[in-house]
Amino acid sequence: MTPVELSRTVLRAVRRAVDAGELDVDVPARVGVAPPGPGGCGDYATGVALQLARPAGQPPYRVAQVLRAHLADADGIADVVLTGPGFLNISLHRTAPADLVAEVLRRGTRYGFADADANASTAAGGTLQLRCAPDPRALVVADATARILRSQGVAVRVGCTSPPRSEWTTVLGVHPDADTDAGAHSRPVEEIRPVPAPGDILALGRDAGRWALLHPAAHDRPRTGGEHLVQRESNPLFRVRYAHARSRALARNAADLGFAAEPGPVDHAHGIHALLADHPRVLAAAAAHRAPDRLARHLVAVADAALPFLPTVLPRGGEKPSAAHRARLALAEAAGTVLAGGLTLLGIDAPDHL
Repeated sequence: MTPVELSRTVLRAVRRAVDAGELDVDVPARVGVAPPGPGGCGDYATGVALQLARPAGQPPYRVAQVLRAHLADADGIADVVLTGPGFLNISLHRTAPADLVAEVLRRGTRYGFADADANASTAAGGTLQLRCAPDPRALVVADATARILRSQGVAVRVGCTSPPRSEWTTVLGVHPDADTDAGAHSRPVEEIRPVPAPGDILALGRDAGRWALLHPAAHDRPRTGGEHLVQRESNPLFRVRYAHARSRALARNAADLGFAAEPGPVDHAHGIHALLADHPRVLAAAAAHRAPDRLARHLVAVADAALPFLPTVLPRGGEKPSAAHRARLALAEAAGTVLAGGLTLLGIDAPDHL
């Protein structure tokens, strides 16, 4: 279970307690979970009971006891311990790597997206309004932020303080909405103000141009030179797209050899499983902090872990395809799936051939 999934599980426990009449509170839109602090235990902790205690008219510890009863038997949760004034400390069942790979392949490029319950809860909060200046980087960051927010179930509109130049929208693929004030139940407008990019970003084209603007944090000045176009390992965008293309080529080569992916145990996976498991958390954090750069850097980490592993996938010499080869292929396809989904959220093409 990922932190995002755990947050939704805690939220469902709150809903069940409210529906059962045990708590008289408004169900929050989101519940935060984090590694336990000093005095805590388990894998994650949440202070939602302290948040709900005042509106519930009950002590935090009593609220935590109510929620613990609804969490203790939830799928994926091994134990729930109360500490301090009412913190819920949650220990998780360990997900087998093969199950994780199967989940990624099942969800496809939507792996890490919010589920229907989250969509319903965030939609009730109205439409989020993002506004930016008519600047190439601001437009691209706002566009990618909106894509990531929508993946987490948030309704978003993007507006510009004045019409952007047509070549920016054409080359960089940004199309802000005409009016950020639309919507009777909209939230306050949020300004997107990254450090502007120097030079002519349009010379890089859509994919390299967007990557150059999104990979650095918003407070860092991006580099807009030709280094984003070179087809070599020094270019992070090349590594990400090459790792994806190689994973797709391996699937084609395996089909020619008569075998397909099948999740299973994989030795020497170079930390790929941990990075895949972290993908939903990265998407949620990128959405919450309006920081698409977090997703871009995560994709580089996935690619850098996958590239040394990919040459081990196919049989060598006179080897026959075995369960080990099928499991390696499944892991390679899962890594490629995460890379493709992440690039799409950044508005960048993920080609099958490179």
